[in-house]
Amino acid sequence: MKLLHIDSSALGAHSVSRELSAAIVGAWKHRHPDTTVVYRDLAAQPLPHWTPVADADDPAVRAGEAVMDEFLAADVVVIGSPMYNFGIPSQLKAWIDRVAVAGKTFRFTATGPEGLAGGKKVIVASSRGGIWPAESDFQEAYLRRVFSFIGVTDFEFVRAEGLHISPEQKAKAIGDAHAKIEERLLEAA
Repeated sequence: MKLLHIDSSALGAHSVSRELSAAIVGAWKHRHPDTTVVYRDLAAQPLPHWTPVADADDPAVRAGEAVMDEFLAADVVVIGSPMYNFGIPSQLKAWIDRVAVAGKTFRFTATGPEGLAGGKKVIVASSRGGIWPAESDFQEAYLRRVFSFIGVTDFEFVRAEGLHISPEQKAKAIGDAHAKIEERLLEAA
């Protein structure tokens, strides 16, 4: 089994989404010791934003091909995604622009688009400074939509919210997220 681990927070060691994504990967590996993990840190090694480049020798083209190969090879994708300004980090969007590619992960048909990247499980470790109502949640809604569009139907979200409300709320949110990872999320894996 192959697991692709993606982190996108710019906060490094202070990142809750990184802490949670690492815990998810650790729990997965504990339950599935034969899992091979490929790790990509989008903040430490950001991808250039997508542009229509025709030169196959361009480093951006080669980076995009490597990202696509990692994604297509993965059975499980774990993504650490903080909420930045109601959405996802731009470095994660640059990664998505490399994996949502017509002819590779989706195609257009006479009846509409068809996802070609099904059969994967996507687990998102989400962190948020506040507690947001559904109408302000463009992060989770966007990730669900884009992965559904390319054919992924098996999603899990582990969310730590209210991290900037108080130290007590932060500790509770992180503790609850870790409990979900251990008790519910990966039991059925």
